[in-house]
Amino acid sequence: MTIVRVALDAPLARLFDYLAPEAGASDRGLRVAVPFGLGEKIGVIVAVAESSDQPADKLKPVIAILRDMPPLPDDWLALCEFCARYYQYPLGQVVAFALPPMLRRGKLPRARKVSDGTAEPEPPLPRLLDDQAAAGAAIGAAQGFGVFLLHGVTGSGKTEVYLRAIDAVLKRGGQALMLVPEIALTPQLEMRVAERFPNARIVSAHSGMPEAARARGFLDGLEGRADIVLGTRLSVFMPLPRLQLIVVDEEHDPSFKQQDGLRYSARDVAVFRAKQLDIPIVLGSATPALESFHHATSGRYRLLELRRRAVAEAPPEVAAVDTRREKLQDGLSAALIAALATRLERGEQSLVFLNRRGYAPVLACPSCGWVSRCPRCAANLVVHLADRCLRCHHCGLEARIPKACPDCGNQDVQPFGRGTQRLEAALQERFPDARVLRIDRDSASTPRKWQALLAAIHEGRADILIGTQMLAKGHDFPRLTLVGVVGADAALFAADFRAPERLFSQLMQVGGRSGRAELPGEVLIQTEYPDHPLYRALAAHDYAGFARAQLAEREAAGFPPFAFQCLLRAEAKDMEQSLAFLAAARRAAEPLAADPSRAPVALYDPVPMRLSRLMSLERAQLLVESHSRPALQAFLAVWAPALDGLKSPRGLRWHLDVDPLEF
Repeated sequence: MTIVRVALDAPLARLFDYLAPEAGASDRGLRVAVPFGLGEKIGVIVAVAESSDQPADKLKPVIAILRDMPPLPDDWLALCEFCARYYQYPLGQVVAFALPPMLRRGKLPRARKVSDGTAEPEPPLPRLLDDQAAAGAAIGAAQGFGVFLLHGVTGSGKTEVYLRAIDAVLKRGGQALMLVPEIALTPQLEMRVAERFPNARIVSAHSGMPEAARARGFLDGLEGRADIVLGTRLSVFMPLPRLQLIVVDEEHDPSFKQQDGLRYSARDVAVFRAKQLDIPIVLGSATPALESFHHATSGRYRLLELRRRAVAEAPPEVAAVDTRREKLQDGLSAALIAALATRLERGEQSLVFLNRRGYAPVLACPSCGWVSRCPRCAANLVVHLADRCLRCHHCGLEARIPKACPDCGNQDVQPFGRGTQRLEAALQERFPDARVLRIDRDSASTPRKWQALLAAIHEGRADILIGTQMLAKGHDFPRLTLVGVVGADAALFAADFRAPERLFSQLMQVGGRSGRAELPGEVLIQTEYPDHPLYRALAAHDYAGFARAQLAEREAAGFPPFAFQCLLRAEAKDMEQSLAFLAAARRAAEPLAADPSRAPVALYDPVPMRLSRLMSLERAQLLVESHSRPALQAFLAVWAPALDGLKSPRGLRWHLDVDPLEF
C-alpha cells in the first residue's frame, strides 16, 4: 500500500499517515486535502512510503492530492524542518506558517496579467566610493557560502552595494532575496529597486498585503518568475529555485525576531538558508547586532566597512545637552529650542525624537495617588488626548478619560510625563507659525496615512517632525539638519542586558537622519548623564569601541553571544499556576541537564515576567542556558516532548522561545 506522510496545521510534533494509492515519489511537496477529526484539513506531503507504523485499519484515505501548482521543493521543506527542529515547533505548523493563507486553504489566486516584455533602458549607475567598490568586489567574488557583514555609517550607501550585488546575480540568471525589518520600509525600497531594474520581475512579500497578492507572489517565486523578492521576515520562506544571493538590511533590528507562534529569527534562518544553498549572504547595518559583530571580528563572518557617507561630506555633529541644572520648558532644553528656531529661520527641517506615543504615559490623582492602570495588564493606561481616551499599548484596551478621580472624586486629575502628542502641542504653541508633524503608530495607523506623511516631509510641507522609532531608519530627508532626542536616559539603567545596545543603535540610526545631503547635520541629546560612555561613543561615532566594551561586559557576565539561551514561558489565570507548571518543568529538566555526555545546561528558577500580567493572564518564565549551542539543542530535543506530558491546569498555555530577545 502507498502511504503519504502529511504535515498538518496541528499542535502535535509529528506527521500524519494517510492512504494514497495514486501517489508517487514525485508528489512530495504537493498540497493534499485529508480528513482530520470531524472535518478536513489541507496539508503538505512530506514523504511517500510503502508502510506505516499505524495499523492499516486506522488509516484513512486522502480526499484529494492537489496538483494545481508545482510541488514545494526539497530545499523549502528542509528549511521548514530546520525551523521545526531548532525552534522546537511542530513541523506541520511551521509549514502552515510559511505558506500564504490562500494556499493553506487549498485555493489558488487568479493569474496576473503578464507584461508584453518590452525592454526599458536601465538608468545610469551612480559613481561608487572606494569603500563601496571594494565591498561590492568582495561580494561579487564570493564562491559558495559566506556571510558578509556590511558595516557602514548611516548614509554611507549600503543600499547601492546591495543593488550592485543583485545586478550581478540577475545578469547570471539568478534570483535575489532582500529582507527589510518593517513593512513601512518596503514601498520606498521597492520604488528604488524598480527604478534600478525596470525589466526585472520584483515581488513584495509582507503580512500587510492582500491574500491574493501574497499568494501570487509566492507562486511567482516558486515557478521562477520572480527575479527579486523584497519583504519582511516572512519572506525568508519564499521558494526560489534560482536563488543566488540573500541580503538582510538593518540586520540588527529586533523586528526580524517573531514574538509569537513560530518564534524564529529571520536573520538567523536566512543565514541557515544561505549555507543550505551554498550561496553568499550580506548582513547590513550601521549598528550591527553584537552577535554579528562578534562573529565578524572572530573570523566567522567577513567584515566589510563603509567609513564615509556617500553624499554628505561628514557625519552629523553629536552633542549631549546637560539637563541636570536646567529647568526644562515643556520637556525641552534652551539649547534644543534655540536650535529649532535657527532651523526654522533657515527653512530647514528638524526632528524631535521621543519614543513614547500618546499624550502622557499615565493619568494620576495628586490627592490620593490613584493612577490609570490597565485592569488586564501590569501596565498603565496611556493618555491619548487627541482620541479622548486612555489606551493600553499592550492589549489595546480603551477607556474614557475620567472627569474626576475614580477613587476620591478629586477633579484635578493630571497627566504625568510626556508623549509625542503632548510634545506636539507644546511645540505648536511655542512655534505657532511652524508646520509641526507628528509621526507615530497613531498618526500613521494605515499604509495610506504613512505614505501621506512621508510625502508631506519630502515635499517640504513640514518644518518640525515629532517621531518615534518609525522615523529612525531607512529614510532620506535632504532638508533635515537637526535631530533632538528627548527622554533617552531611562534605557541606560534598564534591567535588560540588551538595553544599551538597543539605545545606541536607536540613537545612531535616528541621528543619521540629519545632514544626509549637502547641508550639515546636528544631533542634540538631552540627558542628565552627559559623561556616560554610551553618549561619548555616540559623539565620537565609535560603534566599534562601544561594541567591544559591551562584548567584554557580556563575556564577563556569561551573556550571549558567549552563551545560548531558551525561555520556557507559561501564562495562566493566576501566577501560582504559572510558577507551579514551571517548577514541574524544571524538575523534569534536572536529570536531562546533568547528562555527562554533553556540555552542562544551567537551569534557573521560575520567576514572573517583567510584564507579569497581559490580557488578564499571569505570566512567568524559566531560563535555560548553556555555553554550547549543540548541547542546548540536544537538551531541548528531549525536554520539549517531556513538557507535553506535564499536568497543567485548564487554560494554562506555555511555549519555548529559543534565542529570546525579550525577557
